[in-house]
Amino acid sequence: MNRGRGRGPAFARPKEKTGVVLLKLWRYLARYRWIILLAALLSIAGNALGLVSPRLSGAAINAIEHESGVQFPVVIRYVAAMVAVAGASSLISWGLSAIMIRLSRNVVSKMRKDLFDHLTTLPISFFDTHQTGDVLSILSYDVDTVGATLSTDLTQIISSFVTVVGSFIMMVSIAPQLLLVFAVTIPLSLLITRWRAKIVRPLFSKRSRMLGAMNGYSEETVGGLKTIRAYHQEQEFNDRFKLHNDNAVDATWHADHTAAITGPTVNLINNLSLAAVSVFGALLYMGGSILLGDVSSFVLYSRKFSGPINEFANILAEIQSTLAAAERVLGLLSLEPEPADSPEALPIPQCRGEVTFEDVSFGYTDDATVLHNISFTAKPGQVIAIVGETGCGKTTLINLLMRFYDVSSGRILLDGRDIRTLRREELRRQFTMVLQDTWLFDGTVQENIAYGRDGVTRQDVEAAAKAAHIHEMILSLPDGYDTVVTGSGNSISKGQKQLMTIARAMLIHSPMLILDEATSNVDTQTERRIQDAMLRLMQGRTCFIIAHRLSTITGADRILVMDKGRIVESGTHRELLQKGGAYSELYHAQFDRVEGA
Repeated sequence: MNRGRGRGPAFARPKEKTGVVLLKLWRYLARYRWIILLAALLSIAGNALGLVSPRLSGAAINAIEHESGVQFPVVIRYVAAMVAVAGASSLISWGLSAIMIRLSRNVVSKMRKDLFDHLTTLPISFFDTHQTGDVLSILSYDVDTVGATLSTDLTQIISSFVTVVGSFIMMVSIAPQLLLVFAVTIPLSLLITRWRAKIVRPLFSKRSRMLGAMNGYSEETVGGLKTIRAYHQEQEFNDRFKLHNDNAVDATWHADHTAAITGPTVNLINNLSLAAVSVFGALLYMGGSILLGDVSSFVLYSRKFSGPINEFANILAEIQSTLAAAERVLGLLSLEPEPADSPEALPIPQCRGEVTFEDVSFGYTDDATVLHNISFTAKPGQVIAIVGETGCGKTTLINLLMRFYDVSSGRILLDGRDIRTLRREELRRQFTMVLQDTWLFDGTVQENIAYGRDGVTRQDVEAAAKAAHIHEMILSLPDGYDTVVTGSGNSISKGQKQLMTIARAMLIHSPMLILDEATSNVDTQTERRIQDAMLRLMQGRTCFIIAHRLSTITGADRILVMDKGRIVESGTHRELLQKGGAYSELYHAQFDRVEGA
């Protein structure tokens, strides 16, 4: 049943304070604390060396302006010292950049691995309500955004802090009276920066959401491109993409444009402060209170002092973008995984395969019940077929059996025990599933068929493929069983993909089997050829078959006819035909249509 997949809000959660987000990010950085300490020491050393140059420059100017004449040897020594300091500072900066890039790589790798691992623990309901493209956007774009800040902006912030503190100390030692200029300009710059940050961050959050929505739409469209072309809906989907693209572009432009205003504004204030320092410094020099070289040094230090503040304003957009991306990453990581088994959860030492539904009701939301008072029993080895119109609740019933969802009321028993008291992993191992939506991964045909069972030999795989009537097709591939197929399976037909999944199921020896439209993608002739294989696959197992082709379930031990979430009829094929009810109407409608064709 359609539960609004892709229509739910993407990781909706309250906006967290910057300090909370940074604290959570620190948990990823904490394991590299020694690397961060080394980076901090290198940053201090590099910037400390950089702070020596203005002092040397001022001393060189004083040596040129010396009352006894220009002291060329002294000037040369200062210039040589400046060159050495600049070279050493550059080497340290290179080493610092290399360390931070490595740190960023490690953190991003760990974060992306944690995200992927966490995705595999989330309940099925999450994937029913969120777009795949939006999830992929977080795994790629948002994680990379965080990594870019760690490798560049974090280094710049550390360096800026050291530069500001060092420059302040130097300016105090040269001419403390000139610091009065910064008593006005620095607080003004900080207030503007903080004010703009509050405005910009929500805009970058919106940008991430719009990009995620666009990626989600793109992923769905590309996946259904054949259908779109078959129905000549290219222009319709192009128009829809244009809307998503325009929303993403507008959100990006609005965020970047708003953020870009901050840097020039703060830069203007800093330039005014430098002009004021130059004017007041010149007055002090003319009054004999300070040497010309000291004025030069103070001006250089003032540029170093105000420069990082201006740089911080310029990288504010990147920081806010990172915080918005980090919120989405952390939001996904904070989602509750599938509830853990209780400590009292029981193992399943040996499963007979008796399944009982006792007055089961279920709704995907509290206000919409889709299954109503379902009750039936499947004895070990019985074949239970479930039929009904689309949307009647057939697949939902299977989802409850596998505990992808838990019942709202009633009980499902396996061998007399409530499945909620059993360990999920062991419960799911009791089933083999062949679904209508076939799935292959990037790998060889051999690997795809042997996927569900360890220690499978080539002979086992070939035997399963022969039973599924796909052996000859596999041999016709370029490398036979060693042919690599893509995850999308575009190199083989849907029917062939489905036969491969049937062969995969034949290798797994579980007491129960679920066939959800397992032959929907094969032609009638092929379907008849694999009936014997399907019968061998079902032999000795409790089987649940969801089928639209009623010809495939005429031999079922029991057929459940569902309508609007209720079982309206139950019995064998012959009994239900004789009854002349809902099943009889479905059967005759299907076969009368076939005969009429």
